[in-house]
Amino acid sequence: MIDTAATITGNAEAAQIVGPPTRGPQPVSITLNVNGAERTLQVEPRMTLAEALRGPLRLTGTKVACNRGACSACTVWLDGATVCSCMLLALDVGTRRVTTIEGLAHGDVLHPVQAAFIEHDALQCGFCTPGMVLSCAALLERTSDVTAEDVRAAISGHYCRCGTYPHVVAATLAAASTRKSGT
Repeated sequence: MIDTAATITGNAEAAQIVGPPTRGPQPVSITLNVNGAERTLQVEPRMTLAEALRGPLRLTGTKVACNRGACSACTVWLDGATVCSCMLLALDVGTRRVTTIEGLAHGDVLHPVQAAFIEHDALQCGFCTPGMVLSCAALLERTSDVTAEDVRAAISGHYCRCGTYPHVVAATLAAASTRKSGT
């Protein structure tokens, strides 16, 4: 940020640039907390989180379709909140926790939403599935009494070319029911 008062008065010597140091254009080393593990990698400052996950970290469950935040295929959790990872620079993640579709299950035990998607045939081509699962799982994390309208709102930014929306709603409601009953 430039000191505008000094610039307006014509005192160029008094104008100072204030802000974080410039990083790049060469690759820089960053450490990301991804799925509970610290991962150090080299990134170009322009690399998005989606590119970092799919490229150097080889976590290809995160999909990139539109690459402009319009389809939500690249949805991940950032400190538990859903974000489009194609719209966030990897450098800007900092110390926040990233959870991808690969980190949602606990070992071989699927998250209830993942299991319900399989049981209710809530996927076809599978391209939108990781993002939808993460959005629906986030809904279950923050809402105890989930309604069909809640699920529709949670997936409203997701684009599914196959049209599995009714199955996604049914699967998420089933997962919510399972979670509520404790089975």
